[in-house]
Amino acid sequence: MFRAIKTLIGLTLLASACATQAFPTQQAVPGGLLILALTSQNEPKPVVYYAGARVTVVPEGNEWLALVGIPLDTKPGMEQLEVNFGNTQQALSFEVQAKHYRTQSLRIKDKNKVEPDEDSSERIVQEMALQKRLTSQYVGEVSSIDFIRPIAGRDSGRFGLRRILNGQPRQPHSGMDIAAATGTPVKVVAPGRVIHTGNLFFSGNVVYVDHGGGLISMYAHLSQINVKNGEFLEQGDYLGSVGSTGRATGPHLHWSVYLNGTAINPALFL
Repeated sequence: MFRAIKTLIGLTLLASACATQAFPTQQAVPGGLLILALTSQNEPKPVVYYAGARVTVVPEGNEWLALVGIPLDTKPGMEQLEVNFGNTQQALSFEVQAKHYRTQSLRIKDKNKVEPDEDSSERIVQEMALQKRLTSQYVGEVSSIDFIRPIAGRDSGRFGLRRILNGQPRQPHSGMDIAAATGTPVKVVAPGRVIHTGNLFFSGNVVYVDHGGGLISMYAHLSQINVKNGEFLEQGDYLGSVGSTGRATGPHLHWSVYLNGTAINPALFL
């Protein structure tokens, strides 16, 4: 039966959850990940929502586990999930802990990438709507949460950094930067289907991959794209090459991971 627990504080990943596959690291912080045991797999799969977005639920051992992405702008304190178990609806609460993210100052040569003109601003608005649609998809079941690194290299920009560009505050860093030479092949981190390729104002040449069940990965600033929309990739397949397209100070891969429509720290999956 479903665990009728009204409030869950300081939740920890069950040790048995690592029995059959590698799991991401739990950090119940802004930009982090909550892993919550829901019920036995003898029961139907629960349907979970957080802030109106459907949450990834995966089988592990003999349980259903929810993987909840916590938005980077979430304030510390209590948050609530809506869990639907058959005909029963349950509100479960969890606590988000505080986390400090460092500040990073960068100089961008192309001033239009910091203070976009009118035409660029219109393009950005359209692309933001596209990105929201792409990262909010929930199709089928999760293929795998046992990720590999997309490339070898130095981690040059951590997730969550408070960005100061040309002396002006901008949005926090929504992914993980890995420095590498232009042309370095980029691998897909887990099996999935390509749902978008193209060029975006800030991200440059990008590939979005849907791993099923609301888990999405994105690869940006590519010099070359080697895959097409709709193509299914196996873990480790090459999807493109490192570059510096879009708003970039040099060649690197920007890699993002999304759960329930929100960007979370990709390093938690490694």
